[in-house]
Amino acid sequence: MNKERRFTLKKEERIRNVKQIEYLFSHGQSFVSYPLRVVFVEQEGVTPSQVSIFVSVPKKKLKSAVDRNRIKRLIREAYRLNKYTLDRSFLKENQTLAIAFVYLKNEMSDYETIEKSVRKALKEIERQLKEREKC
Repeated sequence: MNKERRFTLKKEERIRNVKQIEYLFSHGQSFVSYPLRVVFVEQEGVTPSQVSIFVSVPKKKLKSAVDRNRIKRLIREAYRLNKYTLDRSFLKENQTLAIAFVYLKNEMSDYETIEKSVRKALKEIERQLKEREKC
Protein backbone atom coordinates (compact mmCIF):
# COMPACT_ATOMS: atom_id res chain seq x y z
CA MET A 1 0.00 0.00 0.00
CA ASN A 2 1.33 3.39 -0.98
CA LYS A 3 1.60 5.60 2.08
CA GLU A 4 0.91 9.20 1.16
CA ARG A 5 1.18 12.23 3.39
CA ARG A 6 -1.96 13.62 4.88
CA PHE A 7 -1.67 17.29 5.64
CA THR A 8 -3.86 17.31 8.72
CA LEU A 9 -3.65 18.96 12.11
CA LYS A 10 -5.39 16.71 14.58
CA LYS A 11 -6.64 17.64 18.01
CA GLU A 12 -3.89 15.52 19.59
CA GLU A 13 -1.29 17.74 17.91
CA ARG A 14 -2.47 20.83 19.80
CA ILE A 15 -1.49 21.74 23.33
CA ARG A 16 -4.60 22.45 25.38
CA ASN A 17 -3.49 21.57 28.90
CA VAL A 18 -2.64 24.60 31.09
CA LYS A 19 0.14 22.69 32.87
CA GLN A 20 1.76 21.81 29.55
CA ILE A 21 1.58 25.45 28.44
CA GLU A 22 3.14 26.65 31.71
CA TYR A 23 5.90 24.03 31.43
CA LEU A 24 6.57 25.03 27.83
CA PHE A 25 7.02 28.72 28.66
CA SER A 26 8.97 28.14 31.88
CA HIS A 27 11.42 25.50 30.60
CA GLY A 28 11.50 26.14 26.86
CA GLN A 29 14.06 27.80 24.64
CA SER A 30 12.90 30.71 22.53
CA PHE A 31 13.93 32.70 19.49
CA VAL A 32 12.28 35.18 17.15
CA SER A 33 11.32 34.42 13.59
CA TYR A 34 9.56 37.72 12.96
CA PRO A 35 6.57 38.20 13.23
CA LEU A 36 6.59 35.12 15.50
CA ARG A 37 8.29 34.33 18.76
CA VAL A 38 8.87 30.60 18.94
CA VAL A 39 9.24 28.66 22.19
CA PHE A 40 10.04 24.95 22.16
CA VAL A 41 10.93 22.24 24.63
CA GLU A 42 11.62 18.52 24.51
CA GLN A 43 9.64 16.47 27.02
CA GLU A 44 9.71 12.91 28.24
CA GLY A 45 6.56 10.86 28.05
CA VAL A 46 4.36 9.15 25.56
CA THR A 47 1.66 11.23 23.91
CA PRO A 48 -0.51 10.57 20.85
CA SER A 49 1.58 13.01 18.81
CA GLN A 50 5.35 13.34 18.76
CA VAL A 51 5.16 17.08 18.03
CA SER A 52 2.45 19.36 19.41
CA ILE A 53 1.86 23.07 18.99
CA PHE A 54 0.30 26.02 20.76
CA VAL A 55 -0.66 29.26 18.98
CA SER A 56 -1.13 32.57 20.79
CA VAL A 57 -2.01 36.03 19.52
CA PRO A 58 -2.02 38.52 22.42
CA LYS A 59 -4.97 40.86 22.79
CA LYS A 60 -2.43 43.62 23.48
CA LYS A 61 -1.12 43.28 19.91
CA LEU A 62 -4.40 42.86 18.02
CA LYS A 63 -7.51 44.24 19.71
CA SER A 64 -10.09 42.72 17.40
CA ALA A 65 -11.02 39.08 18.08
CA VAL A 66 -11.66 38.62 14.37
CA ASP A 67 -8.09 39.65 13.57
CA ARG A 68 -6.63 37.46 16.33
CA ASN A 69 -8.58 34.43 15.14
CA ARG A 70 -7.53 35.04 11.54
CA ILE A 71 -3.84 35.18 12.48
CA LYS A 72 -4.18 31.99 14.56
CA ARG A 73 -5.84 30.28 11.58
CA LEU A 74 -3.04 31.40 9.27
CA ILE A 75 -0.33 30.17 11.67
CA ARG A 76 -2.02 26.78 12.10
CA GLU A 77 -2.45 26.46 8.32
CA ALA A 78 1.20 27.33 7.68
CA TYR A 79 2.30 24.78 10.28
CA ARG A 80 -0.08 22.13 8.94
CA LEU A 81 1.37 22.39 5.44
CA ASN A 82 5.01 22.59 6.54
CA LYS A 83 5.19 20.29 9.57
CA TYR A 84 6.68 17.49 7.48
CA THR A 85 9.80 19.58 6.85
CA LEU A 86 10.71 19.12 10.52
CA ASP A 87 13.02 16.12 10.83
CA ARG A 88 11.75 13.96 13.69
CA SER A 89 14.52 11.38 13.54
CA PHE A 90 16.48 13.15 16.29
CA LEU A 91 13.62 12.64 18.79
CA LYS A 92 14.00 9.54 20.91
CA GLU A 93 11.17 7.04 21.12
CA ASN A 94 9.60 8.37 24.33
CA GLN A 95 10.35 12.05 23.66
CA THR A 96 7.93 14.68 22.46
CA LEU A 97 8.46 18.18 21.18
CA ALA A 98 6.19 21.04 22.22
CA ILE A 99 6.23 24.25 20.15
CA ALA A 100 4.52 27.58 20.85
CA PHE A 101 4.04 30.28 18.23
CA VAL A 102 3.39 33.75 19.69
CA TYR A 103 2.48 36.56 17.30
CA LEU A 104 4.52 39.76 17.85
CA LYS A 105 3.41 42.24 15.21
CA ASN A 106 0.96 45.06 16.01
CA GLU A 107 -0.90 44.76 12.71
CA MET A 108 -2.16 42.00 10.45
CA SER A 109 0.24 39.99 8.29
CA ASP A 110 -0.46 38.17 5.07
CA TYR A 111 -0.21 34.40 4.70
CA GLU A 112 3.08 34.48 2.77
CA THR A 113 4.84 36.33 5.60
CA ILE A 114 3.54 33.94 8.23
CA GLU A 115 4.35 30.84 6.19
CA LYS A 116 7.90 32.07 5.59
CA SER A 117 8.27 32.70 9.31
CA VAL A 118 6.92 29.25 10.26
CA ARG A 119 9.23 27.51 7.77
CA LYS A 120 12.21 29.45 9.11
CA ALA A 121 11.19 28.60 12.69
CA LEU A 122 10.92 24.87 11.96
CA LYS A 123 14.38 24.87 10.37
CA GLU A 124 15.81 26.75 13.36
CA ILE A 125 14.22 24.30 15.84
CA GLU A 126 15.70 21.40 13.92
CA ARG A 127 19.11 23.07 13.83
CA GLN A 128 19.12 23.79 17.57
CA LEU A 129 17.99 20.28 18.49
CA LYS A 130 20.61 18.65 16.25
CA GLU A 131 23.26 20.95 17.72
CA ARG A 132 22.21 19.91 21.22
CA GLU A 133 22.48 16.23 20.22
CA LYS A 134 26.13 16.74 19.22
CA CYS A 135 27.05 18.11 22.66
